[in-house]
Amino acid sequence: MDFCSATIVRKDAELGDLLSKDLFGHEVVIKGNVHSITDLGEIKFITLRKREGLIQCVADDLTLKKLPAIKEGMSVTITGTLRKEERARGGIEITIKEIDILSEPKMSMPLSISKWKLNTSLEAKLDYRTVSLRNIRERAKFKIQEGIERAFRQYLESQGFTGIHTPKIGAKGAEGGANIFKLDYFHRPAVLAQSPQFYKQIMVGVFDRVYEVGPVFRAEKHNTKRHLNEYTSLDFEMGFIEDFSELMEMETGFLKYMVELLKKDYSKEIKILNVELPVIDKIPCIRFDEVKSLVSKEYNRQIKSPYDLEPEEESLIGKYFKEKYNSDFVFVTHYPSKKRPFYAMDDPDDETYTLSFDLLYNGMEVTTGGQRIHDYDMLRDKIRRRGMQTDGLEKYLETFKYGMPPHGGLGAGLERLTMQLLGEDNVRATTLFPRDMSRLVP
Repeated sequence: MDFCSATIVRKDAELGDLLSKDLFGHEVVIKGNVHSITDLGEIKFITLRKREGLIQCVADDLTLKKLPAIKEGMSVTITGTLRKEERARGGIEITIKEIDILSEPKMSMPLSISKWKLNTSLEAKLDYRTVSLRNIRERAKFKIQEGIERAFRQYLESQGFTGIHTPKIGAKGAEGGANIFKLDYFHRPAVLAQSPQFYKQIMVGVFDRVYEVGPVFRAEKHNTKRHLNEYTSLDFEMGFIEDFSELMEMETGFLKYMVELLKKDYSKEIKILNVELPVIDKIPCIRFDEVKSLVSKEYNRQIKSPYDLEPEEESLIGKYFKEKYNSDFVFVTHYPSKKRPFYAMDDPDDETYTLSFDLLYNGMEVTTGGQRIHDYDMLRDKIRRRGMQTDGLEKYLETFKYGMPPHGGLGAGLERLTMQLLGEDNVRATTLFPRDMSRLVP
């Protein structure tokens, strides 16, 4: 009988092994995908793609004639001698002795993934997503996105938050409105979750501080560069707050931690994409009504929508705070109650506004958050004043009957945050497999 003891012994090496161990002049074995082939006549360079990056392998024509024919896209095992080569990527190179083919593609690549930049349209990249992601620059975007999510989890856990996972099928939408995907759930009406809002509030009564990273769904008929119908939300909710500014301070802490983590652990990807990370010392905060007036006066722009910020306004706000305060971020606070969900806490000094905020990053909203109503009677009264029905909300409301602490939280779009960090102009470029009005595959 065999037993597993969590020990994996392999003969093949990873790039980190080749760079960290003194293996120069020794025979090494490496497995990877053939990323590119450069034929210089008497000599050929075969570049392998590994999870850590690329490595150059070289052989003369005489050696290659004794070996199987190699083409782009193959998965292979290469045996050879490791040597230093300053001109090669990473300063190392493998002189090929043997090649074993592990798998072979059945058709040629639809895109030139070995090129440094994929000189094709975003639509082509998305149509051939399973291939385009193999390009070094394309996949670097999603390593950085991994770093953002990793920073979110690590920072919140360091602040006493507990990670949770909540249902994505529910009886009622958290935000209300018509932007809900409806479905039949065993002959009962159900919806796809617009956010984990109700559940993360419920869990504040259990753990005080909770966070979740998960998908959310919006049936908005938008075909813009900033909207998706399914995206990944970075959510947290925290109890026993004294002021909603604590939520903004927590997010500022996360953003600072994120930048430092990306510098430390994702420097290779930052360099590949030539990303300029934001400098975050402190983030300015300004009221909604004040910033509306400021932008109107500063840029001679008529206020068209008194209850929300238009994309053009967000862009001008970003421009103003970058020029005046050298800040890539700005918190806009005290949004009108009319444009916030029923659970948003109204400002006791002026109930037409709420104790809520958006975070703008380079002129685009990436976060929405605020303090929630924690008193049962106050919550029921606001639902009544809005003329809302409570069908499907019974269990959510029941939570408040048993007592809830003052609390609040936020949700940030991972893909949009990545988009702004990388300087992309379309959120689909920073989404692995986008779902919008026209795209259901791949």
